[in-house]
Amino acid sequence: MASLDTPESAAPTPNGPIDPLAELRLALADAATEVRGTPITVELRLDRPKRSEFGDFSSNAPLLLSSGLDEQPRALAERLGAALGRRLGPDLDRYEVAGPGFVNLFLSDRFWRSALSTIATVGGDFGSRVAGAGVERLLVEFVSANPTGPITVAAARHAAYGDSLCRILAFAGHAVEREYYVNDAGGQIRRFGESLAARARGEEPPEDGYHGAYVTALAARIAGAPELGPDELADQGIELMLEAVSATLERFRVHFDRFFSERSLHADGAIERALELLSESDHVYASEGATWLRTGDLGDDKDRVLRRSTGELTYFAADVAYHADKLRRGPDRVIDVLGADHHGYVARMQAAWQALGGAPGGLELLIMQLVNLTEAGRRVAMSKREGEFVTLDELIDDIGVDAARWFLLQRSHDTTLDLDLALAREQTQENPVYYVQYAHARIAAILRRAGEERRTAAASADLAAAGAPLHPSERALVRRLLEFPYEVATSATRRAPHRLTTYALELAQGFSAFYRDCRVVGAKEEGGDEAFRIALSRSVQATLARSLDLLGVEAPEAM
Repeated sequence: MASLDTPESAAPTPNGPIDPLAELRLALADAATEVRGTPITVELRLDRPKRSEFGDFSSNAPLLLSSGLDEQPRALAERLGAALGRRLGPDLDRYEVAGPGFVNLFLSDRFWRSALSTIATVGGDFGSRVAGAGVERLLVEFVSANPTGPITVAAARHAAYGDSLCRILAFAGHAVEREYYVNDAGGQIRRFGESLAARARGEEPPEDGYHGAYVTALAARIAGAPELGPDELADQGIELMLEAVSATLERFRVHFDRFFSERSLHADGAIERALELLSESDHVYASEGATWLRTGDLGDDKDRVLRRSTGELTYFAADVAYHADKLRRGPDRVIDVLGADHHGYVARMQAAWQALGGAPGGLELLIMQLVNLTEAGRRVAMSKREGEFVTLDELIDDIGVDAARWFLLQRSHDTTLDLDLALAREQTQENPVYYVQYAHARIAAILRRAGEERRTAAASADLAAAGAPLHPSERALVRRLLEFPYEVATSATRRAPHRLTTYALELAQGFSAFYRDCRVVGAKEEGGDEAFRIALSRSVQATLARSLDLLGVEAPEAM
């Protein structure tokens, strides 16, 4: 039984589109308050039963209300059903008491017709601005791969996830800034410059350097490379790599508002200022010639070094300064999308955030897990670069942007992902992204076949007015549409874009069932409501398009 409890932030607001399911939940809460006689403080569930004979929705509210009352849950269920009937009026066909104290709701055609009318009226805004009073200014940092090589498949998962999350958060109503942190300082940059210098001379890079074939190609692009020193080569190499990275990300439909240079933190004294700020609050101390941050007092397992006894600043010091800069810019919340090897980083960075004066909960650190490429159930190497690594460009060349984004997003970010290349290449309904895109294209074809006159009539029809009895597949499809605001809200609050891949697939499957059971063009010939079915098809098409757009996937008009 799927729960349709909407997060508090997803309740309808005066500034956002009306959500018919949210109104139904409010009616349930009001009815429960009447039955109990006091305001309800517990979460009341509104579930979608798996079997139609148990109603359109079911609630365990009577079981929860019975706590502290001298009344059996089934008796409470009867009273709750009656109270809901008074509030919903003709929208409620009937209610039934089930089990130890559940109330099952059977909604009338009037409810479903009115709901579709609302969806059609709202149009492309349906499901948006669900953040309500919880609107925040968010600074989201993602990808942030070292500028010493191409974007790999591992970083591609970060890119797809971070971009989709930002799209969802913005659609939900938040103000979102996207940032890429360029790690252009430190030992890896020195090794990068030395590797370029070696390749420019026709030599092998140092053992701890960069050995990819791309390094040779990069050195060949730098004018006068054999005469340049490692530092200058590193500077020019970084510039070229960032151009390539930006081009790859744009190809992948990912853009950033800002590329923030780590080097700038060193150049303008930001790290020293951050250390001074921490010293003023007594969070910094000296020991064994080094400078330490008292992260152990703030939830970390031990204190961390900011400056080594040699005088060299640590990477952590730069990270602290970077977050001090983020804090200075005044976002309500900072979200960092980190790699699978950064678990140990979470506690120390949260400690640093507190030491800098950041608000509790103002910093979220999301850990991405690894991605494996598979084919026929086995892991495969797909690189054209002698098996060094698989680049995002190679993945796009193989399976395309749409499939790459869908398959990289189809699992929760905190679980390891196996990307099935053979399935991703298929242009059949076994491929979920193809299935969803095909449903969108099929609806476009149906609407073209309907013609302008029928489409215009459907657009101007009073969809809420009584008409031919609705087929169960029509009601099921409207119900699936009504779940979209909840899915957007939940995807936003739980930082879970993968939910929309599941939702889009289920909506496409729901349309297939509807189209199997119900004729759209010429519906009158079988006793159906043609205007309603055209409007329903158009609303499904719009919601599929929006879901795909939030995933960064195209919605084709023809396939």
